[in-house]
This record gives sequence, C-alpha cells and structure tokens, in this order.
Amino acid sequence: MIPLTRLNGSPIYVNSDLIKYAEASPDTMLTLIHGEKIVVLESCEVVVDRMTAYRIRELRTLAETLPGALDQRNAASAAAAHSALAHLPEERRQETAPDPAAAHRRRSQEP
Repeated sequence: MIPLTRLNGSPIYVNSDLIKYAEASPDTMLTLIHGEKIVVLESCEVVVDRMTAYRIRELRTLAETLPGALDQRNAASAAAAHSALAHLPEERRQETAPDPAAAHRRRSQEP
C-alpha cells in the first residue's frame, strides 16, 4: 500500500498492485484494474516513485527472510525423508537410493 492524498486533503492508501495506469490531466488520476478512478494531489512521478520504493522494500524483506525460511524447510524435508527411509526394510532402502544417472536420463528425455 502506498500513501497518497485525495484532492480534499484526506489521506488514502492505495494497493499499488491494483493501479493499471496514472495520468495527469491536469490532476493525477489513477485508474485501477477494475475500473475505479482515484484523483490524487501527488504527481504521476511521485506515485511511480512511491510504488517503486514500496516494491523495493517488499523485495528486500523477501530476500532477507526467504533464504532462512528455505533452509528451515529443506532441513525439515531432509529430516522427514531420512526418517522415512530409516523405517523401510534394507531391500526397499536400496531400491529408493538416488541414482543420479537415472535422474539425468529422465530429465534428458523430457520434452
């Protein structure tokens, strides 16, 4: 959500993902993807700058949290797989052992 100001001075927060386009005629009019129009005091350039800053903040937060979350998820998946294999009889464990060559053959045969 980006903070903007209506023509009457009241603040409004707009979901920047819903903005289809902004036009200056002479006031800045935002057209949302579902057709609603909002007129704001800020210029088109300011709207775009705020949208960009919002996206940067969101992507930075995602980049900071995602690696840790993926590491935790991968560790949990590996532990679950190890636990499941430990409960299989020995002959079944050998059947499920990874075969890198077989995996490569399957990938090379995919369209």
